[in-house]
Amino acid sequence: MIFDDRLCELGEGPLWHPARAQLFWFDILGQRLLSQDRDGPRQWRFPERVSAAGWVSRDVLLIAGERDLFLFDLESEEIETLTELEADKPQNRSNDGRADPQGGFWIGTMGKKAEPGAGAIYRWYKGELRRLFAGISISNAISFPPGGKLAHFADTVTGQVMRVALDAEGWPRGEPEVFLDLRAEGLNPDGAVVDADGLLWLAQWGAGRVAAYAPDGSFVRAVTFDAPHTSCPSFGGPEGRTLFCTTAREGLDAAALLAQPHSGKVFAAENVAQGQREHQVLIG
Repeated sequence: MIFDDRLCELGEGPLWHPARAQLFWFDILGQRLLSQDRDGPRQWRFPERVSAAGWVSRDVLLIAGERDLFLFDLESEEIETLTELEADKPQNRSNDGRADPQGGFWIGTMGKKAEPGAGAIYRWYKGELRRLFAGISISNAISFPPGGKLAHFADTVTGQVMRVALDAEGWPRGEPEVFLDLRAEGLNPDGAVVDADGLLWLAQWGAGRVAAYAPDGSFVRAVTFDAPHTSCPSFGGPEGRTLFCTTAREGLDAAALLAQPHSGKVFAAENVAQGQREHQVLIG
């Protein structure tokens, strides 16, 4: 079903805020944060592209922008910069991101024109921003299985989802390994989330679906949506069993938009799986 019918040019970064029981998401190219609450639809506009968030408190989000990670108060709309993020690379922007079980925040960057290898994946934790992986073209699929011992990420253009072991503090240890290789199927890995049973739910750009994969990498099932460019999933809802998915209009010509008029909307599928509670970002 359609959860929100506002059109996003590039919908991304859905976040179910457990303290507010409220879904937030971004229209990256529209430079806005969107949500729905008991009073209806809401949105906040920014002077730059914003792409992903984690929750810090009931009213404060950590948001990834083009040049920094900043705290944003939803009620007062006050902004406080936490740390610069590739401020020396104006041709880049943030993309996919998610909080990890240890209270850190992972964020990927990319070129605004998806220039090959222009981006990287970073982690912010206890006041430190550290670059984890360089040479990333389109950062995606940042997600964490239960237990805090593993992380996933992807560079969409490679057609692969990677997996890396984490130490007790949540920093990568060892080299990443290929978890999913989707090249033979011609599938494009986009945003992802892991449910409470450890299944990876992966949005596949151009395929109009979110596909679930077991911890051994085997395909389990897929949920389809009425828009080809599915971009990122998130679990939420009263019981945490609703699968939300953002979509995009970017890259679709007039004929495709006419054939797929719901592109850019946010979708919801009920009773899909039991999601994890979204992790809280710890400040300080």
